[in-house]
Amino acid sequence: MTNATTTDFALVGGGIVGLATALNLQSRHPRAKITLLEKEPQPALHQTGRNSGVIHAGVYYAPGSLKARFCAQGVAATNAFCAEHGIATQTCGKLIVATDASELPRMETLESRARANGIRIERLSGADARKLEPNISAIGALLSPSTGIVDYAEMARKMAALFTSRGGMLQLGTQVTGGDETAQGVTLHTTHGTISAGKAVFCAGLQADRMAARFGAQVDFRIIPFRGDYFAIKNQPADLVQHLIYPIPDPERPFLGVHLTRKMNGGFTVGPSAVLAGAREGYAKTSLNPTDLAAALSYPGFWKLLAKNAASAADELASALSRKRYLKKVQRYCARIELADLAPYKSGIRAQAVARDGRIIDDFLFVDSRHSLHVCNAPSPAATSALPIAAHIVDRLLGDA
Repeated sequence: MTNATTTDFALVGGGIVGLATALNLQSRHPRAKITLLEKEPQPALHQTGRNSGVIHAGVYYAPGSLKARFCAQGVAATNAFCAEHGIATQTCGKLIVATDASELPRMETLESRARANGIRIERLSGADARKLEPNISAIGALLSPSTGIVDYAEMARKMAALFTSRGGMLQLGTQVTGGDETAQGVTLHTTHGTISAGKAVFCAGLQADRMAARFGAQVDFRIIPFRGDYFAIKNQPADLVQHLIYPIPDPERPFLGVHLTRKMNGGFTVGPSAVLAGAREGYAKTSLNPTDLAAALSYPGFWKLLAKNAASAADELASALSRKRYLKKVQRYCARIELADLAPYKSGIRAQAVARDGRIIDDFLFVDSRHSLHVCNAPSPAATSALPIAAHIVDRLLGDA
């Protein structure tokens, strides 16, 4: 190690949750020394910068869950932050469309869940849905008017700039390689020296399970990385759709399905798929990290998850291997999109926590110790919810929760 430093608070991970937590800590302890460590050369290069950019309203989440609670708070907090700092957003709304009669009961269940969460939701007939979106096929739909879009990477960069302008220390290109927790605090070994901190927060995303285990936290799950492929839509008019278009989710499948999303630059994407990634942080289809792949394939929970979802896993894999099959999912609700309209677009990787019994851990998961807190599972809508999640983290860290 080249040097040793001390800090009051250390944060590991420069995604949107880690940065929001750093800002929240600053607001409560403006005189404290706060250090945020990010292994990449800039913030937000992983999940924050590779998601669909949706400001979720909270339609899907189980009433009473942390997801439902934080998302409801997060919509207003995200929009307020962006308005204050000049970051563009669009509240374009979302249509969740049923394309055959078998989906109508599921649509009613989803409507009930949204109402239980206090989310504005409107049920539309197929004719009303087609009036709103002439290029979309639907026999019924739910309209979520408060759903929007934003560039979360831009939000994260603004958070980083605010953090450093207020005296925070942002150490980029600094990887945490190990450490331990003592009676006095937390010691972090990094590629640029040792850091001693009074308290630490770990927002390690795709590495959350490994980081938690490294510091002695009880870890009874494993991060399984699922790559999501997106396509940009070309050859279509700028008014192809005015809303975000989502299919009615299938309760037999663990993810929401392929959706059509407006982008802040005026274009559209469709996606994501969901297949096991060969590397936690490798975004090409050919990316392979033997350690990452072995960690997934050697975990009993992965095979139990696969057994429970064999049909959907086979369909996802087939769609990932065949653009024609992928396209069929899009054409169920937007028939005018053709194969030639699908252009390459950056992929993302979802850090999905899976229990040993194969159960997907479907809510946010935090693990506390005496001087630290690990954000062990932060799936969608974590970006939407980053500011209220940060407040919750700091409450727990400081003993105020």
